[in-house]
Amino acid sequence: MTGRSENESATRRSLRGLCIVVTGGTAGLGRALVSELTARGAKVGFVARRRELVQRVESEVPGSVGVVGDVGKKDDIHPIALQLTARLGAVDVVIHNASSLGPTPLRPLADTDCEDLELALAVNVLGPFRLTKALLGALMSSVSRGVGGLVVSITSDAAVTPYPGWGAYGASKAALAHLSAIWDGELGHDGVQFVSVDPGDMDTELHAIAIPDADRASLKRPETSATEIADRIAERLHAPRRVAAAGAS
Repeated sequence: MTGRSENESATRRSLRGLCIVVTGGTAGLGRALVSELTARGAKVGFVARRRELVQRVESEVPGSVGVVGDVGKKDDIHPIALQLTARLGAVDVVIHNASSLGPTPLRPLADTDCEDLELALAVNVLGPFRLTKALLGALMSSVSRGVGGLVVSITSDAAVTPYPGWGAYGASKAALAHLSAIWDGELGHDGVQFVSVDPGDMDTELHAIAIPDADRASLKRPETSATEIADRIAERLHAPRRVAAAGAS
């Protein structure tokens, strides 16, 4: 018992002082991440569309910073980035968690409206792309300070397995994972790390909308996934960096 407590405390200390951004932070995994990361000593800024939910989470998680905005809307991105950077003071880690299923109820691609596919791509791919670009300067600054510089994209097994009915969601999550891998290949040597994480099937509102008759008791708790992701962030930020040496040929 004592050893476990010490290990847990060390993990919590490893996130102290970090400034972490979480999109989709008022429900499901995002909400669990806000609590978990804050409990470990990080300063957390989260984004969500509904003001009343943002205010509720701010009151429930003292020290957290909420920003109202829609990552799926191009015009919202720069205001979101500016508010997060100003209110947090820095950005060391970004977690792209906000997601859209596309059409609900889920349906085959042949029955999917173009607008529903566009929505999934806007929230799940373009949003993370635009927000990463908008926060890239802050992430590079974090690297130069030897603090952070990590972008986590929440993906899904639907990104690799072609489940019928999950076309818009699966295609967008596959694009997100590949985008993250390319970002990592391009910026990893500058110290900014990118990783995709599949948290598994969780008991969330999004999952309930997608599969209403699922056995909720068999699903993973969002809090469990949040703990695993927080551990992974700590491990990544303490791993040796592959930053190119100054003046190296």
